[in-house]
Amino acid sequence: MTDNRTVDREEIDRFSTIGAEWWDPEGPMRPLHRLSPFRTAWIWQQCATLLDRPVAGADRPLDGLTLLDIGCGGGLVSEPMAELGAAVTGIDADEKGIAAAKAHAADSGLEIDYRCATSGDLLAEGLSFDIVLALEIIEHTADPMLFQEEVAALCKPGGLVIASTLNRTVASYLGGVLAAEYLLGWVPRGTHDWRKFIKPSEMAAGFRPHGLGIREMAGVSWEPTTDSFRASRDFSINYIMAFRKDG
Repeated sequence: MTDNRTVDREEIDRFSTIGAEWWDPEGPMRPLHRLSPFRTAWIWQQCATLLDRPVAGADRPLDGLTLLDIGCGGGLVSEPMAELGAAVTGIDADEKGIAAAKAHAADSGLEIDYRCATSGDLLAEGLSFDIVLALEIIEHTADPMLFQEEVAALCKPGGLVIASTLNRTVASYLGGVLAAEYLLGWVPRGTHDWRKFIKPSEMAAGFRPHGLGIREMAGVSWEPTTDSFRASRDFSINYIMAFRKDG
């Protein structure tokens, strides 16, 4: 890892304490485990709609596509994408997270190219991908605008960028910080800095100069009766966006 311009070392150090607990569904990454089925289905749906891929009935609907998962952590999204057939590269600046991802992929019999690297490192190699995922990562970067520029550059013309994060609202402070960290204990205290949350308009504005236009957007809402997440029209806390690159 040589290009550290978007890396917030305090954020990386905080996540490095998780280590092997990435794959504990009741551990510190519990919310991401609950999010995983929704995110997998939503990403698949965008690929089906925008990249003309099968919606159902195919064992490997993403076969033949390259996918980059930025800030992959322990691989909670990378693995489902590999199971759908994509050739997956997962990167993270946290060595312990990458070690956990590699170990779990090996145990699962999945071939995933995990690297302790940044988006800038991959750009220096001249790499690009059909699909680039930036899920719950931009709010942890040191330079969000530079990060968005690098994400866009890593996406092939005609490809997809899918980004998700927390909106910067009163609701997200109450629900995403106070409730999630202090009342419910879903994530360790100090995981989020509300001031670094990104509004949907800011996300769109950051990608627009780099040839990325919005194609779909959804709020991500928790359903307490099933302890799961679903798409909604409520963007006040979590949201996810799909962008298509010109070309």
